[in-house]
Amino acid sequence: MNEPKCPVPREQQPTNEFIELSKSKIFSWPKTKKSLILVLIKFWVLGFALFLVISSGSIYFKTYIIKYILLCFFSSLSIPLLISIRLYLGWNHVFKRLSSERVEYEESGWYDGQVWVKPLVLKEKESLIASIEVKPILKNLIQIFSIILALALTGILLFQYNNF
Repeated sequence: MNEPKCPVPREQQPTNEFIELSKSKIFSWPKTKKSLILVLIKFWVLGFALFLVISSGSIYFKTYIIKYILLCFFSSLSIPLLISIRLYLGWNHVFKRLSSERVEYEESGWYDGQVWVKPLVLKEKESLIASIEVKPILKNLIQIFSIILALALTGILLFQYNNF
């Protein structure tokens, strides 16, 4: 049985997008949960140092040192939060393209978009990649995103309802 030739350009094929994303230096961080957590903690510490320097000129915080440090601690969570959101969006895009029955692609530019229906064999292969390779990465990113969000909300509530 003859398989129809794939009209989708090579760089827009979902399997190749997955391979390129996996090889990417930044997007390969979530492949293991431990490495992602270490990278995000490094960014959190760097963000904390940056926020300490930026807000050190405030007279208000010179009188309330504990509030100053806690504010820097919780506001520096924004950097790992943004990184984890970006990683999630990239991996979620690839997941949707791998698990979809159709592939949207552009032949030469944004104005000539096409849709190609995947053959059954390719659809099964890409669904397997999506469920085995990409879904655990998305699950890890959601867990880490939830932890960061919980810490940030704790900080917001701490400053909203406590005067120290």
